[in-house]
Amino acid sequence: MARISPLSLDELPENVRMDLKYAEELMGFTPNDVLTMARWPAYLSAVKALVDVVYAPGELDMSLKRMVATIVSGAAGCRYCQAHTAHGAVKMVGVNAEKIKHVWEYAHNPLFSDAERAALDLAFAAGVQPNAATDVHFKKLEQHYNTRQIMEIMGMITVFGLLNRWNDTVATELEKTPLNFATKNLRKEDWEPGRHVNKEE
Repeated sequence: MARISPLSLDELPENVRMDLKYAEELMGFTPNDVLTMARWPAYLSAVKALVDVVYAPGELDMSLKRMVATIVSGAAGCRYCQAHTAHGAVKMVGVNAEKIKHVWEYAHNPLFSDAERAALDLAFAAGVQPNAATDVHFKKLEQHYNTRQIMEIMGMITVFGLLNRWNDTVATELEKTPLNFATKNLRKEDWEPGRHVNKEE
């Protein structure tokens, strides 16, 4: 059970409804973390502003950004964000479902390019605690990406650093859409819902 209850749709302040609409368009469902952050509208607006920048079209392919988000969330242990980002990668930007199913095998699976491996290596290293990112990660990135693209990878890593910490600490309850997606499409050895399902139901 979530440690801070989300607001119901009827309780949402009018000025927060646009933030919720944006989140629904980005994810394809109504996210509980947004409904929880809505209890502090200024905080939700600040998070939305950061998400706006990171998710905006840039120089980096959105498919890679979503895979970075999945790896950093899994490495950090946030099963809520891992389910969200895997769902979003496949359903919102069209990443091959087999690629997401095997994303944790990126280091040796032929579905992944060397460029993707370099980005996902950094995402994993940055997601674990203590942070395991090194100069070597950045030297590998520089073989495939320009500075702006590396900044976009870092943007995705850092926005999910915030969201992972929020959702895993609050134990935000997974919504049916990403829960069903993750249960059906992610390997059991790579994902389980953990604290993000209401065990009392």
